[in-house]
Amino acid sequence: MIEMTNAGLGGSSTVSATNEHGEPIDVLLVEERPLTIYLDKQEIVTVMTMGSAPELLVLGYLKNQNLIDKLSDIKLIQVDWETAAVAVVTSAEVQDVAAMTRTKIITSGCGQGTMFGSLTEKLDDVKIAKRQLKKGTIYQILENLSQHNIMYKKAGAVHGCALCTDDEIIYFVEDVGRHNAVDTIAGHMWLNGLSGDHCVFYTTGRLTSEMVIKVAQMNVPVLLSRSGATKMGLDMAQKVGITLISRAKGQRFQVLSGGDNISYSV
Repeated sequence: MIEMTNAGLGGSSTVSATNEHGEPIDVLLVEERPLTIYLDKQEIVTVMTMGSAPELLVLGYLKNQNLIDKLSDIKLIQVDWETAAVAVVTSAEVQDVAAMTRTKIITSGCGQGTMFGSLTEKLDDVKIAKRQLKKGTIYQILENLSQHNIMYKKAGAVHGCALCTDDEIIYFVEDVGRHNAVDTIAGHMWLNGLSGDHCVFYTTGRLTSEMVIKVAQMNVPVLLSRSGATKMGLDMAQKVGITLISRAKGQRFQVLSGGDNISYSV
């Protein structure tokens, strides 16, 4: 059992502004807070986050970066906003974090995302099981998601991600960076022992190689976005067998890979 703080913070604040008519108005702005992750007293990274679910964000980050193999190895996750830091303590201290993080790949993620080199090598043997999906199910998922995106509707400036089934949004999160949102969902899945093999992963962000890699690690067979994809993102999806659907909004979408998994009759 992991001992964890519950240090989630509000995601917005109100400021004064002026509209196009020169009239004073109140505007909601999204909070952006630095949070430095320490793994067994060794500094790993500083992420910028809204801070709504910092413990899950840290869990997902450590899993997606392949820095912790087993959930049972983690003893403590303690977030302290006064020092803008989170301490992660494991049962078997990581001996050489520097060696594990030596090879870095700067990705196209907002604010320059980072992947550690060994991560891409571990995907060589990954093959995601196929999942059949009806066109009407895609429409239903998009309709269900329209009831979320609360912070985006109020203030903009955030990305949203969701773990979905055919008729249910299992978990939805918004953050200032799309990779923070992905990592938070990964942390939620890891902590609660959820399998992704029957799910659809939705993101408002671009479908880059890093996004595909993270979803592959969750064993989710379908990746859906309202945004577009990069060529490397498509190449990676084809390699691991993920159905990649881009530009999904309203009644429109583009299936880039896994087209044989889609039933186009509603």
